Amino acid sequence: MTPPGSPSRPEPAVTRVDPATVEATPIEARQDPADRSESTPGGVEPGGRSTSTKATSTAQAARRGGHLRGRRGLVLTAVALALAIAVSVVVAISLGPTTVPLGDTLRFLGAALTGGTIDAVDVSQYTIIWEVRTPRVLLAVVVGAGLSVIGVAVQAMVRNALADPFVLGISSGASVGASAVVVFGAFAALGVYALSAAAFLSALVASALVYAAAHSKAGLSPLRLVLTGVVLAYGFQAIMTVMIFLSPNGEAARTVLFWLLGSLGAATWTSLPVATAAVLIALVVLQRRSRSLDVMAMGDETAGSLGVDSAALRRGLFLLTAVVTGAIVAVSGAIGFVGLVMPHLVRLLFGSSHAKVLIITPLAGALFLVWVDLVSRTLVAPRELPLGVITALVGVPVFITLMRRRGYVFGGR
Repeated sequence: MTPPGSPSRPEPAVTRVDPATVEATPIEARQDPADRSESTPGGVEPGGRSTSTKATSTAQAARRGGHLRGRRGLVLTAVALALAIAVSVVVAISLGPTTVPLGDTLRFLGAALTGGTIDAVDVSQYTIIWEVRTPRVLLAVVVGAGLSVIGVAVQAMVRNALADPFVLGISSGASVGASAVVVFGAFAALGVYALSAAAFLSALVASALVYAAAHSKAGLSPLRLVLTGVVLAYGFQAIMTVMIFLSPNGEAARTVLFWLLGSLGAATWTSLPVATAAVLIALVVLQRRSRSLDVMAMGDETAGSLGVDSAALRRGLFLLTAVVTGAIVAVSGAIGFVGLVMPHLVRLLFGSSHAKVLIITPLAGALFLVWVDLVSRTLVAPRELPLGVITALVGVPVFITLMRRRGYVFGGR
């Protein structure tokens, strides 16, 4: 899916190395020189911290997660997360404002999957389980996995640990389209698909604007991309605020505000195919390019000497991020912190290898959002809390804790 690269430039006179060998390279050698703090003579950094102390804390951090970084630990963790997701899905389907016994939930699911019959007295509960909760919980799995995976892609693309799927302004752009549908009835001819279609198309338009504004003769630099995305996001938010302010319908304004904070309340079976396909395609593409992502993390010049065209790879990642983010936001609204925190947690335990991160991160994100959605619809039932509120309440302290960890840096050490 990576677009053709730009015309090649003269490469440094350095021996080419197979990117497959990068995983065995020491992490210090894999960092861009501009991203490393150079120590002063005598083993003391400019800030006064001993480099030996820094090395010790880094080694301690590595040992804490080292037992999970091997193949066996990776497989066991993936299996455990998959089982936890399966159990959590069944539990989440059974719980809600109207609690259905777990045995009945399993019976209804079995009947729906095998074409079995349901007694007339159970029709109402069956409808709640199969038509309302099951697509919603499955969509939580897809959205959680998708946001986490795209979080990995965005952080690799801009080489910034603080980036997430919404830093590029794509989410805000999608929200403009959704707001136009709710407030002014745009795309009314599309019926029930109007909101999703408008959000997706708006996300693509926003992506094109960000790309056009961030691109220069020198290419698509990470810094310009982030700054352009942040600035345009503020512009899109201003447009949304004006639409809400001008809305003649107070209920429509409240609906927009709730949707902007994330909700799976409108989930149906028709919401699943497009979002699921987008997330699966992203997973396959990113996993196939995982070695190149590792190389690009070293910096563009180093990546070029190793045979990776960072400019072309970055353009491909941008297009992939735009499409998947648009598909996700179209069915769930803007849910923050999932794509920011999940990659950090996984890197902390499994290291910075994208091949490993892309296995565990979607599973962790899916499990997390299933429980977030369950809390959102049960904590103050029969009302619902926006998903973004809960993810922020959980994500902020977790992220601050990660940042305060001694020896923690981007890359999971």
